[in-house]
Amino acid sequence: MAKKVAKVGVKKEKGFLYFIDKQGDVSSAAMARGDKKGGKPKKVAKVGIKKEKGFLYFIDKQGDISSAAMVKGGKKKKKK
Repeated sequence: MAKKVAKVGVKKEKGFLYFIDKQGDVSSAAMARGDKKGGKPKKVAKVGIKKEKGFLYFIDKQGDISSAAMVKGGKKKKKK
């Protein structure tokens, strides 16, 4: 289950990838399509969150920063 970390309210534009950068801020970059290369990342919102180890941080549907615990391991395929 995801937990809200910070309310930012970022409005997402089509054709852009939104992510949390190393400084804990929201950045965006143009997505690569076909022969077209992706763009350089630009800061969208300065938040400065501190990331915890073992958690995945993402921009949710409301444009806020949320986190969820990462799954360790997963299901293994059975050998025949």
